[in-house]
Amino acid sequence: MHDRATYSVLIASSNPKFDQILTSLLPSEEFGPVDICDFAGLARRKLVDQPYDILIVNTPLKDENGTNLAIDIANETNISVMLLVDAARFDEISNVTEQYGILTLSKPTNRPTVTQSLKLLCATRNRLKRMEKKAASFEEKIEEIKLINRAKLLLMEKEGISEQQAHRLVEKAAMDSRSSKRQVAEEIIARYKE
Repeated sequence: MHDRATYSVLIASSNPKFDQILTSLLPSEEFGPVDICDFAGLARRKLVDQPYDILIVNTPLKDENGTNLAIDIANETNISVMLLVDAARFDEISNVTEQYGILTLSKPTNRPTVTQSLKLLCATRNRLKRMEKKAASFEEKIEEIKLINRAKLLLMEKEGISEQQAHRLVEKAAMDSRSSKRQVAEEIIARYKE
């Protein structure tokens, strides 16, 4: 059985009644911290200062509609975004926001729909987190390959050996010293820097 994750939430809304209802749907065992602001500008500053898992935008906000905030954040980050818009503009706005992966709901809405949408946002955020970890792992592996290639190139230049010989030398040194090829490559690079 997995431990249940906790999701940090930023609510951008200028409707205190909505804020109260929404926060009642965010149990502290699953969601926290939960921050609320009524200006898009303040929401942007909070998003820079603190990482959030979920952004919920209830349009309109005091300083802008809120749709641009949702689009900007969805486009620039891996935060799961929910946008609530008036039913009269739902089709128009959702046609634009769906290409950014924004979950758009029409208002008025009901508790079950919001609860289901929150579960979908959490599932999406979990998937994004796994993808972020994989991407970081790939980036580390690419950096390691670049480092090893740089060490092999130095060996070829300084020692006048072939690429195959340099490759074998790095592998043998790693096995003999019981360390990683990355560590051996770092030592080779440091040795020839001096």
